[in-house]
Amino acid sequence: MPNSSSISEFLLLPLADTQQLQLLHFWLLLGIYLAALLGNGLISTAVACDRRLHTPMYFFLLNLALLDLGCISTTLPKAMANALWDTRAISYTGCAAQLFFFAFFITAEYSLLTIMSYDRYVAICKPLHYGTLMDSRACATMAAAAWGAGLLNSLLHTASTLSLPLCQGNVVNQFFCEVPQILKLSCSGSYLREVLFLIFSASLAFGCFVFIVVSYVQIFMAVLRMPSEQARHKAFSTCLPHLAVVSLFVITGFYAYLKPPSISSPSMDLMVAVLYSVVPPAMNPLIYSMRNREVKDAVRKVMTKCVSKAVKWPFFGIIVL
Repeated sequence: MPNSSSISEFLLLPLADTQQLQLLHFWLLLGIYLAALLGNGLISTAVACDRRLHTPMYFFLLNLALLDLGCISTTLPKAMANALWDTRAISYTGCAAQLFFFAFFITAEYSLLTIMSYDRYVAICKPLHYGTLMDSRACATMAAAAWGAGLLNSLLHTASTLSLPLCQGNVVNQFFCEVPQILKLSCSGSYLREVLFLIFSASLAFGCFVFIVVSYVQIFMAVLRMPSEQARHKAFSTCLPHLAVVSLFVITGFYAYLKPPSISSPSMDLMVAVLYSVVPPAMNPLIYSMRNREVKDAVRKVMTKCVSKAVKWPFFGIIVL
């Protein structure tokens, strides 16, 4: 049986059984990836360039867009390359990189979603104290804490997982490398330390989930007490996109990591992994811009500027000459 020191590559789960379906999945994933790059790129540019969006809520949205770009870029490019070239292999270094960056971006994004729920709570339930509690220094500190939590968590899990002896081969039952799948390849009884890390991370994730739920219970109670229908509509329009993103992220992630082994299968694991690693980064820009007029207007301005520059560009060479 191979051990971790003799493994030079891992074999990932193929997206389909035939080469024709592999090519179909390649084009599908390419479309999703380009849509995620375009959507998150537009939101990042719009928030950075439009002064009206220089507020705590949009500052956190900018960070979320950057994390989404990193998360989907960790998994999809290698999956698309394997589907295009009809292969399953990923190097040991590439697998370690996926372990690290996926854990980093997922943890940081979940931490940021928790912070964004606190931001909405303060804005709606304590509006008079919003400027004090959510000043620029506090926002920068909270965002740095989210990124730092992701870095610390990924370092712990990656170092602990890769230090385990692997006695169950090198076949990963997932389309990318993640900690639970690598643990299945480790020797029996050798992964107790990593299991303890996972339990600790799961406890923190559950604590964040409880915090989000409690925050939104108080938010909805405060919104329903508002006398003006227009004020209620505005409050809901800023909260519902965030709640939709959190629901999609939490439900699919919790199901993937907490489901009983008896109902696990490679095809179901693959589908759920796509739901929590690919769909949220691609859908977040659409969800946040669908009910937000300020984001729509800012994105429209960015696109208009890009189109106008693209139209003027062919004449640039003529003017120079």
